[in-house]
Amino acid sequence: MPEYKSPQNESGNERNFLLVFLVMAVVIFGSQFFFKKFMPQPPAKTAQSASQQQTPTPSVAQPPTVVSAPASGKQKSGKQTQPTAQTSKQATAESELVVENGLYRITFTNRGAQVKSWVLKKFQDDSGKPLDLVNSSAAARYGFPLSLWTYDPALRDKLNSVLYMPSVSASAVSAPAVLSFEYSESGLSIRKTFHFDDSYVLSLDVSVTQNGYPLSAFPAWPSGFGDQATIPAYAASQIEFQFNSDIQHLAPKKVPGGDTRHGSFNWAGVSGSYFGAIFIPDNPDNLSVVTLRNPIEVVPDQSKPTETKPTEVLGIAVGRPGETSERLFVGPKSLDAAESVPVPTIIGADKDLRGLVNFGSLGSIARPLFAWRYIGLRWIFGFVHNWGWAIVLQTILITIILLPLRIFQMKSALKMQKAAPQIKAIQEKYKKYKMSDPRKADMNKEIADLYKRENVNPISGCLPLIVQLPFLFAYYRMLSTAIDLRQAHWLWIHDLSSADPYYILPLTMVVSMFLIQKATPQAGMDPAQQRMMTVMMPLMMGFIFFKLAAGLNLYYAESNLIMFLQQAIMNRTSLGREMKELAAKRARKKDK
Repeated sequence: MPEYKSPQNESGNERNFLLVFLVMAVVIFGSQFFFKKFMPQPPAKTAQSASQQQTPTPSVAQPPTVVSAPASGKQKSGKQTQPTAQTSKQATAESELVVENGLYRITFTNRGAQVKSWVLKKFQDDSGKPLDLVNSSAAARYGFPLSLWTYDPALRDKLNSVLYMPSVSASAVSAPAVLSFEYSESGLSIRKTFHFDDSYVLSLDVSVTQNGYPLSAFPAWPSGFGDQATIPAYAASQIEFQFNSDIQHLAPKKVPGGDTRHGSFNWAGVSGSYFGAIFIPDNPDNLSVVTLRNPIEVVPDQSKPTETKPTEVLGIAVGRPGETSERLFVGPKSLDAAESVPVPTIIGADKDLRGLVNFGSLGSIARPLFAWRYIGLRWIFGFVHNWGWAIVLQTILITIILLPLRIFQMKSALKMQKAAPQIKAIQEKYKKYKMSDPRKADMNKEIADLYKRENVNPISGCLPLIVQLPFLFAYYRMLSTAIDLRQAHWLWIHDLSSADPYYILPLTMVVSMFLIQKATPQAGMDPAQQRMMTVMMPLMMGFIFFKLAAGLNLYYAESNLIMFLQQAIMNRTSLGREMKELAAKRARKKDK
């Protein structure tokens, strides 16, 4: 299967997308009023510990033989987190162990007691194989999941390369299960314990001491995700964290590599477009969060494997010096998965990981468009069982809901066009005066009186457009955020979250926009200006949408086709005929 990329994740696309629509609004606003230019830290902390998840320990065989030797150094006096180790504990050979449940298959290695493979069974990569969330190329350079991050590179290398003693001699276990790894030598003592259940969440307890004193060695997910294969995919990654109601999403350019944030966190983690690794501390207070950002070379074009471009991979480490107890969610950024993970917090803040699914600044619109009953995309999918057809049905519903705004816009435009000759006469009367002349105020007063007398609101015609633009941008955010559209098929589309491979939908969008411009009477617009808008606006939108997600192009193209049919019907009404007659009359005057 060929690789279908997600260019909507290209850095800056959202800003450019919004800017285009703002320019459209200004152009339309200016055209409509071409003849009337004169118009006048954090909240109070709450100490609340999360209950550690306990799972039954399966029956397992005895661990391998321990290599023992006297430990160097004497026992230190004073308060200690762990007694000084008197024996050396380490394995004699490297081994692997697989832990799995119905959602994942995790392959541990006792070298560093870290994860070599983290396969999500319900998701596939671009080759159709089960998706491995370990970014093998980045992890080989910057560390594997559940490695330990320290400020001392030499100590970091040692912690993640020595051979730990596993508590299980079997090569595979099924959740629920408990797995421990231990290592001790020369006063250095490390223990990692993992608790697995049937969810995407596991619990971990990590203890690292030197001669009984705590070391700052934090559990980490240091090297992105296995579905990141393109520069846009890396650019879409984020460092995310929450304390009570404050949620922050940091793009790569805003992440300082090796920086440490000390404070209170309900959760903190790293994520890509569709998957995340989120640490949830048992106690949110006095936590250290280390943000990691490292360079990596990516092959943009698989047909040219020798040509690479630089980008950056994000990672994170979360813990406390000495001992760390926390949960780790590794899975899809879906509402169902995120809302199933409890997070201790204050009243009024999210008590789960729903903040991980970032719908952006228009989330108050985008989230209902996806999640609400009777209108949400997820609810409609429950009936048609295809995300493409769900988008088709939701688009019809949204366009019908917005129809009254379109009718109101036409009525407002007609009133303005009827008043245009009188406005022009007033302008002609005062055109000999400079803008700084006090008599210009009289012109403004006369036109304001005209508006009042004719019951005309000069901005009412643009209000429907202003209302519709947030819906379109929110739809863009929804489709680019919802993991449900990842690799979702519809007719000839292999992946609704990627570009249309044959560009049928972008071309349909351009043609449909051209038809709408032709069918909409513009009695108040100069004919030359109208011809330019009829051609230039569709081409501009086609350029922006050409490489965006097929799901978004499907929504916009279908919405345009429906609006074209609506406009054709409205042109046959008395209101539509009156507008067309006004437009034709003014066009004849311009030709004379």
